[in-house]
Amino acid sequence: MRAMFRRAYHPRAFLANRKNIRPGLEARTRVLSLLEVKTAHAKAVARETGLSYASVLHHLRLLEAENTVARRGRRPYVWGLTGAGQLRLTESVG
Repeated sequence: MRAMFRRAYHPRAFLANRKNIRPGLEARTRVLSLLEVKTAHAKAVARETGLSYASVLHHLRLLEAENTVARRGRRPYVWGLTGAGQLRLTESVG
């Protein structure tokens, strides 16, 4: 019997106004994981995540509509996370 494994997606990868299918969740998880570490241009996000530039722009715009990410400056925009949405739970060592 084949075991069912669940993939861990970034909590902010889920969209309220769209259907959340596996490829989109995986792409948004990659994008959001990178933006947790640093802000970046869409081209840099595409290069570092291995996604196409068009796919990255599509998902950044979806996340922007949900107020999860925001763009700053002039073109090329610098994308970064906002404080909105669910956060990852982390262990506090103290």
